[in-house]
Amino acid sequence: MHSSRRSLPSAPLSSTSPATPAASVYRNTGFTHFLVARLLAVLATQIQAVVVAWQVYDLTREPIALAYVGLAQFIPMLVLLLPAGDLIDRFSRKPILAASWAVSTVCAAALWWLSGHGSAGVQGIYAVLVLFGCARAFSAPALQSLIPQIVAREQLAQALAANSMLLRVASIGGPFLGGLLYAAGGGALTYAVCFASLGLGTALLLRVPVTRTVAVAVGGTIWQRFGAGIHFIRSRPIILGTISLDLFAVLLGGVVALLPVYAHEVLQVGPAGLGALRSAMAIGEVATGFYLAARPFDRHVGQRMFWAVAVFGAANLVFALSHWFWLSLLALAVAGAADMVSMYIRGALVQFSTPDDMRGRVNAVNMLFIGSSNELGEFRAGSAAHWMGAVPAAVSGALCTLGVVGLWSWMFKPLRQVDRFEEASPS
Repeated sequence: MHSSRRSLPSAPLSSTSPATPAASVYRNTGFTHFLVARLLAVLATQIQAVVVAWQVYDLTREPIALAYVGLAQFIPMLVLLLPAGDLIDRFSRKPILAASWAVSTVCAAALWWLSGHGSAGVQGIYAVLVLFGCARAFSAPALQSLIPQIVAREQLAQALAANSMLLRVASIGGPFLGGLLYAAGGGALTYAVCFASLGLGTALLLRVPVTRTVAVAVGGTIWQRFGAGIHFIRSRPIILGTISLDLFAVLLGGVVALLPVYAHEVLQVGPAGLGALRSAMAIGEVATGFYLAARPFDRHVGQRMFWAVAVFGAANLVFALSHWFWLSLLALAVAGAADMVSMYIRGALVQFSTPDDMRGRVNAVNMLFIGSSNELGEFRAGSAAHWMGAVPAAVSGALCTLGVVGLWSWMFKPLRQVDRFEEASPS
């Protein structure tokens, strides 16, 4: 494999950017263009997620079918994320991200076509989700690795908060709009919207300028480069503790996969109610994200992360036991707010702790853990609901999340003691 065309930087990433360190990241036009493209892509993904879940459950009425939705996306991510991380460290990141979004656009078109096949199209939906998982294996680490090439290090924490906030804005509009569109026009209309949003987002991404080049990962075989990335993560308790806490907390305690079951059988609110439930968590995330994007904090970050995950678990426990729609919405909103604080801290700690030439591999492992917690968590939740019922599955998962917080707080003391993000430097 030939080396990338990316040249060595004339100045390190931490050097002063065209905008002064005190300037707001929103004055960086390249970053604002990136945010618009990101918004369109995430909006489409969120619409697609809620519609696929509802459509599959509506056609099968089997909780195990929702487990297969998560598994179909997780398996290709598991296989491809580490090779994708190595590729991202050796080649230009923006074309890789654009190509992965283009494949996602094709997936939306395929789901659009399959939407008219009824129950006969369920197996085809699973096949498309496998391809979609392949695209996500490249898009997630490429996106996270690209952000430090668009903004200065001094603006990185604010840029990450803005990126997370925007993701959650789309998480409000996407599920709610997806539920309404599916109720009004079925899968064809909603998948058409996904197709258009992903296509436009891909086109806009190609216009985003990359202002900083980074060193290329060279030397050794692909397995040796994998090993170097894994060794780096294992030698940094801050990174290992951060990404593994997210893995087990959400893997064991996430309730998103069970929302169709709750909407159908526990709360009895239909597809529009399902969209509202998914949006409730995003409302809490966005409200917190707006605050963090304007006033990002940088003190006691380790302790705040552990408290945030604990609140996330407690709020999911309230949701699991609730039979009132308004209380369920409130619990999910609180869980979303706590998750946003945790996400902001986790993302910043990983980015500040990682050198430029290793971002692809580290972010790939991070995305593998996040993908495991989300997609594999959906399989865990769907399987548990199949065997013990939705409510017991959600209750046991929330209790496990609280247990993980206590155990990780004891195992990763250096992470708990981190005060400022700058303390998590690559050196």
